[in-house]
Amino acid sequence: MMPSPRVVVIGAGVVGAALADELSVRGWTDVTVLDQGPLFATGGSSSHAPGLVFQCNGAKTMTELARYTVEKLGALDLDGAPCFLPVGGLEVATTPQRLAELHRRHGWLTAWGVEARVVSTDECVKLHSLLDPQRVLGGLHVPTDGLACAVRAVTAQARAAQRRGVRFLGRYRVLEITLDGANRVTGVVTDRGGFAADIVVCCAGIWGPKVAAMAGMTLPLTPLAHQLAWTGPVPGLAGQTEEAVRPILRHQDADLYYRERADTIGIGFYGHSPLPIGVEDILDHAEAEVMPSVLPFTPEDFAPAWAESLRLLPQLRQATLDEGMNGLFSFTPDTMPLLGPSREVEGFWVAEAVWVTHSAGVGRAVAEWLVDGVSSVDLHDCDVNRFEPHQLGPDYVLARDCRNYVEVYDIIHPLQPMQDPRPLRTTPFYPRQRELGAVFLEAAGWERPQWYAANETLLEGRDIPTPNDWAARFWSPIVGAEAQVTRERVALYDMSALTRLEVTGRGALAFLQWMTTGDLDKPVGSVTYCLLLDTGGGIRSDITVARLGPDHFQVGANGNLDLDRLLRHAPDDVTVRDITAGTCCIGVWGPRARDLVAPLTRDDFSARGFRYFRAKQTYLGMVPVTALRLSYVGELGWELYTTADLGLTLWDTLWEAGRPHGVIAGGRGAFTSLRLEKGYRSFGADMTPEHDPYEAGLGFAVRMDKGDFVGREALAGRRAQPTRRRLSCLTIADPAAVVMGREPVHVGDRCVGYVTSAGYGYTVGTGIAYAWLPAELAAPGTALHIGYFDQRVPAVVAAEPLFDPAMTRLRS
Repeated sequence: MMPSPRVVVIGAGVVGAALADELSVRGWTDVTVLDQGPLFATGGSSSHAPGLVFQCNGAKTMTELARYTVEKLGALDLDGAPCFLPVGGLEVATTPQRLAELHRRHGWLTAWGVEARVVSTDECVKLHSLLDPQRVLGGLHVPTDGLACAVRAVTAQARAAQRRGVRFLGRYRVLEITLDGANRVTGVVTDRGGFAADIVVCCAGIWGPKVAAMAGMTLPLTPLAHQLAWTGPVPGLAGQTEEAVRPILRHQDADLYYRERADTIGIGFYGHSPLPIGVEDILDHAEAEVMPSVLPFTPEDFAPAWAESLRLLPQLRQATLDEGMNGLFSFTPDTMPLLGPSREVEGFWVAEAVWVTHSAGVGRAVAEWLVDGVSSVDLHDCDVNRFEPHQLGPDYVLARDCRNYVEVYDIIHPLQPMQDPRPLRTTPFYPRQRELGAVFLEAAGWERPQWYAANETLLEGRDIPTPNDWAARFWSPIVGAEAQVTRERVALYDMSALTRLEVTGRGALAFLQWMTTGDLDKPVGSVTYCLLLDTGGGIRSDITVARLGPDHFQVGANGNLDLDRLLRHAPDDVTVRDITAGTCCIGVWGPRARDLVAPLTRDDFSARGFRYFRAKQTYLGMVPVTALRLSYVGELGWELYTTADLGLTLWDTLWEAGRPHGVIAGGRGAFTSLRLEKGYRSFGADMTPEHDPYEAGLGFAVRMDKGDFVGREALAGRRAQPTRRRLSCLTIADPAAVVMGREPVHVGDRCVGYVTSAGYGYTVGTGIAYAWLPAELAAPGTALHIGYFDQRVPAVVAAEPLFDPAMTRLRS
C-alpha cells in the first residue's frame, strides 16, 4: 500500500477539524493541523458562531453539504455533551411575498429530499411560543434543522482524528509556504519551526486571503462583521435549563434570526450596513479584547433589530439587551464557498468561506476530492477556480461581498442580475443594442440583452401568452415574438459572453483526444460536440471543438472552469489560451440566414458547400470571420466570430444585409425558449458532475472506440446497462403555469425528481420543463405534477426534441 501523503491543514476551526477527521477516516493519517490560536476555541469564526444549521438552499449542493453536517454532528458528542441540538428550524413570514417565498423554499427542500412543511400561524406559535400571532402569516418548518455547538463539534472531530494519528498544534503561526523549482508545495514555515508537506490545505477562514497569498493565490473573500446580541432572562423562558428547546427562528423579512441559550435569546442581524474589515487589520490574539474575530458591538447599528424583535417576540419587552458583538464571517462575490486546488501551485488547496452550516459536508467533499480525485457531491459552483479575472479584483470583491451581505435574506428571482458594479463588460455590439432598446441582464460581468424594446412592433397580430406573476418578472411578451420571428425569418444573437478557448501546438490533437469524449481526429474544418468528464464518468462540461488547422483548435466552453481544467492538464507542447475578451460572436439563425450571409462572401455557403457542423475561415464583406455552422436554437445558420475591433463592423454589415429579409436582434429570453424546444442541454442546470452522459441523453457525444480518454474506464459497460434515472422533457398545457427550475416533481404525494431548466415554447405552444426522473417514469405520456409555490402544475413526459426532431431545418 502506498503511504499517504504528508498533509498540513492550516486552521483548526470547524472546517479544518472536519477535513482532518474525514481524511483520517479514508486512511490519510500523516496530517498536521496548525492554528495560530489556542485549541480548540481558536479565535476564528467557529469560536463565536451562533451555530444555526439550516438546510434550505436553492443550490442542491449546499443543501447536501448541510444535510451531511446535520447527520454527522447529530451523531457526535463530547464527553457526553451533544454536538448538535436537533430543535428544528422555523422561518416565519410577516408579508404575503415572504409567505409565497416560503412555499418556493419548501419546493427546494422537497426536491433535494429534506422533510419540511409550510405551517399556519397557529402551528408557528405552537412551535415557538414567544411569537406574536398577529405578526405571523405562516412559516416553513424543517424538523431536522438545529443548532451546532461549534467548538464542541470541532473538539469532537479533532479527537476522532487524533485517535487515528492526526496531529493538532495550537499557537503555531504560519509565516511561509515553501515551494520547489517546479512550483510544488514542499511544506510550511511557522514561528515555531517548519513542517514538510506534499499537500497544504488552507482552512484559515477570515485569514484565508492572507494565507493563500503565500502561495501566490488571490482569494476573493472579505471578512464582514455581523451583529449578534444576547438578551437577559426572558419571562417566557423562565426556568428553562436546557440549552435550547424551541426551533431556531428566522425572520427574514427583517434580516433577523433567533436562537435560545437556556432562558435567554440570541438575536442575529443582517440589516445593518456592511462592516467590512481588511484581513491585515484583524487584531492579533494578544491584542484582541475577546478574540480576533470578535469586534466591539455597535449598538446604533442594532437599534432597528431590537425594535423589530420587540414586535415579533413581545415578551422581549420585559427583558434587557445584555451583551453583543460584531463577529467576523467570510463572504464571497457569489455567496458560494471557495474549494479546491490552486492551478499555479501544485499541492496547495483551499476550503474557505464555509459556515458551520456546511462545515462537515465540506470536510467530507474535499477529503473525497483529495483522496479519490472526485467528490460524491457536485462542487463545480464551489470550485475556487470558477472566477473570471475581473472577479478577483479587490474593488470588485469588496463591492460584491458587501452587496451579498445586504441581500443574504432577500427574495432573489432566478433571473435577477447583480445591480452593482455595472456595466463592467460590454461586447462590441453594445452601442447598437442600446439603440434598439435592449433590456440587459448580466452574465459573468457581461451585459447581455434579454429582449429588445425595438421589437415591440412584432407583437402586432401575435398571441403571446402571459405567464404567472413570478415567471413574468424580467420578462416581456417581446421575448415570444423574437422567438417566433427567429423561426420565421432570421435573427442576430449576441453570443460573445460564451467562453472561447484556443488550443494550439503539435500535441494539441492528442491532448484534446485524451481530455474529451469526442473523436477530433477529423479533417480541418470539422466541428465536434463532446464532453469533458471526470475520472468517475461525471460530466464536467459540454463543449464544441472546431479544428481550424492541423494543430489549431477553437473550443466553445462553459466558463473559467473549462479553461482551468485544460490548463491544468496541458502538456508542454500545447498552449491553451482564453480568447474570449479579444473576440466576439454573432449567431445568425433562421430560415433566411443563408439569404443574408451568402451574398456577403465569395465562399460557398450552400447546403452542400458548407455542411452542418463544419467550420470555415472566410470574409463577410470587409470582416475576417471564423464561421461555424452550428445553431443552439435549432435553425439554419452560423456562429460568426471575429476580433473585437471589427465586431461593430460585423454587426453593421449583417444588419444592413438582413434588412430585405426582415432581420431582427434576438435576446437571451428568446434564445432560451428556442433551446428548450430543441432539447439542447445546459451544463450546470440540466447536467452536472453528478450525471453521466447516458442518463443525460448525451451518449451520442461519447466515442468509446476512439481510444482512451478521461472517464472512459468508468463508462465502460454503462451504455449497455439500463439507466436508473433520465433527464426528461415535460410539457405543461397551461400557458400561465410556466415554472422556473429547481421545483420538485411528484407522482401523487411522492417526490420523484426535480426540474432543471424550464420556460415556455413560443413556437410549439407549450410550457417546457426538463427534469431528472427515475427511468421507469421517463416514458412519454407519463402524467406527473410539478410543485410550484403552493400549487401543483400538471405535466406530461414528452418525446424530445419537441421541435424539428428530424433536424431538417438545421441541415437545410
